Amino acid sequence: MDFVHLHVHSPFSFLDGGSEIRNLVKRAKEYGMSALALTDHNSLAGAVQFQKECEKEGLKAIHGAEVTLESGGHLVLLARGQEGYHNLSRLLTKAHLVNERLQPMVSIRSLWEYQEGLIALSGCRRGEVPSLLLKGKLKEAKEKAEIYRDIFGGRFYLEIQNLYIPGDVALNRKLKELGEETGIKLAGTNNVHYLDKEDFPVHDLLTCIRLGLTLEEVHQERRLNAENYLKSTAKMYEVLADYPEAIENTLAIADLCEPGLDMTKRYYPAYLYPKEYRSATAYLKELVYAGAKEKYGRISRTLRERIEHELFVIDRLKYSDYFLLVWDVVQHAKEKGIRYAGRGSAADSVIAYSLSITEVDAFKRGLLFERFISLERAESPDIDIDFDARYRDDVSAYVYVKYGERHVAAVATYHTFQARSALRELGKVLGFSAKEADILAKRVPYYLSDMGDLFNRVPEIKNMNLSSVKYKQLLYYAKKIIDLPRHLGTHLGGLVITNLPVTDLSPLQKSAKGVNVIGFDKRAVEDLGLLKLDLLSLRTMSAIEDSIKIIRDLDYEKIPLDDKETYKMLHAGETVGVFQLESAAQRALQSKLKADNFEDIVASLALIRPGPIQGNMVDPFIARRKGKEKISYLHPDLEPILKKTYGVVLFQEQVIEIASVIAGFTPGESDQLRRVMTHARSSRDMEEIGGVFLRKAQANGVSIQTAKEIFSYIAGYASYGFNEAHATAFAYTAYKTAYLLRHYPAEYYCSLLNHQPMGYYPVNTLCLLAKQRGIQVLPLDINESEIDFSVEKGNIRIGLKQLKGLREKEQQAISTTRSTGRYLSYKDFIERLGSRVCKDSLSNLVKVGAFDSLEENRRALLWQKPVADASPLEKWAYEIELTGIESQVSFMGLTRDRLKGFTLSTEVKRKIGKKIWLAGWPIRPHRPPTKSGKVVVFFSLQDEVGLAEVTMFTSSYEKYGQLIFGEHIPLGIYGEVFSRDGAISVNAEVVKDLRDLLTKE
Repeated sequence: MDFVHLHVHSPFSFLDGGSEIRNLVKRAKEYGMSALALTDHNSLAGAVQFQKECEKEGLKAIHGAEVTLESGGHLVLLARGQEGYHNLSRLLTKAHLVNERLQPMVSIRSLWEYQEGLIALSGCRRGEVPSLLLKGKLKEAKEKAEIYRDIFGGRFYLEIQNLYIPGDVALNRKLKELGEETGIKLAGTNNVHYLDKEDFPVHDLLTCIRLGLTLEEVHQERRLNAENYLKSTAKMYEVLADYPEAIENTLAIADLCEPGLDMTKRYYPAYLYPKEYRSATAYLKELVYAGAKEKYGRISRTLRERIEHELFVIDRLKYSDYFLLVWDVVQHAKEKGIRYAGRGSAADSVIAYSLSITEVDAFKRGLLFERFISLERAESPDIDIDFDARYRDDVSAYVYVKYGERHVAAVATYHTFQARSALRELGKVLGFSAKEADILAKRVPYYLSDMGDLFNRVPEIKNMNLSSVKYKQLLYYAKKIIDLPRHLGTHLGGLVITNLPVTDLSPLQKSAKGVNVIGFDKRAVEDLGLLKLDLLSLRTMSAIEDSIKIIRDLDYEKIPLDDKETYKMLHAGETVGVFQLESAAQRALQSKLKADNFEDIVASLALIRPGPIQGNMVDPFIARRKGKEKISYLHPDLEPILKKTYGVVLFQEQVIEIASVIAGFTPGESDQLRRVMTHARSSRDMEEIGGVFLRKAQANGVSIQTAKEIFSYIAGYASYGFNEAHATAFAYTAYKTAYLLRHYPAEYYCSLLNHQPMGYYPVNTLCLLAKQRGIQVLPLDINESEIDFSVEKGNIRIGLKQLKGLREKEQQAISTTRSTGRYLSYKDFIERLGSRVCKDSLSNLVKVGAFDSLEENRRALLWQKPVADASPLEKWAYEIELTGIESQVSFMGLTRDRLKGFTLSTEVKRKIGKKIWLAGWPIRPHRPPTKSGKVVVFFSLQDEVGLAEVTMFTSSYEKYGQLIFGEHIPLGIYGEVFSRDGAISVNAEVVKDLRDLLTKE
């Protein structure tokens, strides 16, 4: 007695599947089933993961999809093997691309075109044949069945189910009669949408989210009972007892099928190298040595050995075409003048440096190539390149043209439910108001996935005085759906390039931007052996490029890495706007570290990470760096590895080297150790890999006690660490942007403002920090403002684009019309622009003072009659609402006379050891996870003259967390000023809402 489920939905049916693929496969294995099909709605997104899980459990994977026909009916299609899979993928591609986005439909003509290798089942009640039978249209049902029989021949089956829904008995009888009349066989299914009966409420809630319903609303697509679960063979024989042949036919169908994907192949494209070279590797070698000669001048024996080693590994793993492809892309960017920077583990490669893919010299730094590529791991290389955000699409377009649209597509991402989105969406279904659900969601820490004890752990929620009964159900189900896919998205920069047509491997869909997207995410792409190229957009690159254009006489590539003034600025922690060094934690670190060389910048980027922070490595690193603590090593062989980081494990490459030296791991085995600690982090996996490490270390002559200490040393770090190559790549950009900020602050801040949103702080904070450097932020002016922010005699002028609601056409019209002559008055402006600027935009221009240089009374202009002008506070309100910038006055400055006894942020450094009151707006409050599990909150408090750093420990957080993470309001902070190695912070003891004090008449 056996049975195979042939109609099964996973979460990749997006809000119509409630159980993960691995759990479905494991359950089928537990039931003793030999195979399983996956038939998500119009999608093969789960195909790679499904086949991997089936191979792991020893089940045959049957790929399929439940497609939507032009009539709106459903049809289940199963691939007999690779040919069928290819045809199903092409069929789904056509369904997606020729119809409206997110409304795929399959035509009868397409079924005729792509039927080879496919088996069809008539579907659930929404199938054309069953739905006609339910309506009593027997003749039409027969005609439809015969059409599909003609298309698929003996590969079309009438799908029969018994879900104990009214009408099932009669429908199944009619299906059997139709089968006898037409010679079409039956196939029994259970239209599976979740694993167990108990999972039905989760599926029902997901259905409500999909349909936009509340739980009380009735809809025909909401299932009536909990029968759509993965039933055992015995249960299926029970529910379809009258149709044993339908059960038996599932085995016959499974026997006809084979997995549709070949997971052993690679689908890399070949690079068209010049004919005079015998191979891609030969051409690559020529380019590498030419680049190395240019970079190094003389190629030493040691350098040649390193290059040859990398070339050997690349050739052995057949990656030469990939490196040529990436080289070709960056060459194109260089030719077009598009700024870029390579990063990630690719910077561990001397070849990547020689080809100008990255500016990190892996040879000089002694970086491990095996962190990037190793023979043991044999995984696809991953090269990330950041491009000027404005031109990244131009680079992508070059790839499409070079390799052809049939062979290039964007990589998908799966937008999954996280704590906040789960609460918001389920809140609507369960009858919460949108505001109520939103307030709750905003107060959940971003990193929190365990919803179990939310009320007790998060004071800003505990203090909302919520009914625990009312919210218990919401939290319970939110936990259930976290990490389930919500919908398909598009990777920010990932492209796949294939030797086969992409549609042989995955269906394509149109993204919101109009590009073709495959159904697989980054992990599935790598598992399937596809080449992924990460062409990422980075607004920092755009800001750098614009800064250089404004400055004009600066060669960015030749910025010295030893500029004393830049390091002096870093010592002061004045790094708001500096790439990767502007967060409160990084600014505090800079004040403590007192960096005086480039290596300190590299270390900075690696230190402010969860691993070093939770492992309590930051303070020891600083103390050893300053000579306040003795540098020690657990084993003499660790000194060469950890010397440059003062005995502290800071980089992933160091984990690899430690495992190699202490336990005799090969470089590839060491990186596998790192990957286990990075991706698994389960106690069982850690114990297993730890056991291997200890055994090999002992065999290598290391004592068991020392080996245990060393393993605990690296295990606590490796899960969250940076690799040195990546940190170094980022450090170049970090240092050079710091240099720009120090020497060309107006030009750099102006460029940053033109490319928002980016970085850590809002535009108003950037403007405030610009003012601190003596740069005026000039208000929006109808005669002086360009469309963008601009530098005006060393100051920054707000651009027209910053005005909320002012459309691009209106901005352009104002600028173009002004080029024929300045506006002489408000009336002149209206007469010359006419209807090209709408009434609301005109009003907003007046409110923010764009006409102040012509006519000062804003209210008189608005009302067109003599009246008193708006008050300073009203003008502030207009400007902050419509531009987000306090250009002329600030709220805290206007109300400072009410803040007797409050200290200005610029005076905090003079109050060390004293308790003070501060007033301001909380900026970027965050609660990073800590080793102890206790909550520590960090944020900046912004007043009219600058920022003060505030730290809030658990006791204060529990009392005042709702003020910090609730509405954005002005706060009063009372506490003692502390200095730790030059990093100054106020430890908040009391927090007050200042709205009444500052706004009451």
